[in-house]
Amino acid sequence: MKKVSLVFAFIVSIYAANAQNTVIVGNEAMFPMKNIVENAVNSKAHTTLVAAVKAADLVATLQTAGPFTVFAPVNDAFENLPSGTVETLLKPENKATLAKVLTYHVVAGRYDFDAIAQAIKKGKGSATFTTVSGGKLTAMMNGSHNIMLKDENGGTANISTYDVYQSNGVIHVIDAVVLPKM
Repeated sequence: MKKVSLVFAFIVSIYAANAQNTVIVGNEAMFPMKNIVENAVNSKAHTTLVAAVKAADLVATLQTAGPFTVFAPVNDAFENLPSGTVETLLKPENKATLAKVLTYHVVAGRYDFDAIAQAIKKGKGSATFTTVSGGKLTAMMNGSHNIMLKDENGGTANISTYDVYQSNGVIHVIDAVVLPKM
């Protein structure tokens, strides 16, 4: 009986530790023991992003060990693109372009708020990251605890939710879609 109690206490302590690291995104808990895809599919704020990842055949990639840092635009960010953009990108004949746009939102490595802020400080006000698509994203502080991203076209996005840890990386929720040079 004592062994069962100890095992149960151990399991409860692991669950409690994981529960403390959960972040609510799109009204759903994001669990750090799940991978990027397993969590993202549950976020009601990221249904467009998830549909695009599926259309671009990037699900398997984002389920690998990584680690990845994903800057995840919310549905409103996609809705703010010029009319017809999302529909056009989701067409099968535009799969390569869609994949380029989506992988522009991914950086190899695990960069949480502290790591990005440190890189910005080291870069004397900005830090440039190479995305999985090969493009460049520039991060800058926009207030004491807000990071803004600038894409290759001069467009900007603010990180609204930081440090959503995953088993294979970290997600930061952003308020706009960042776009590579095409």
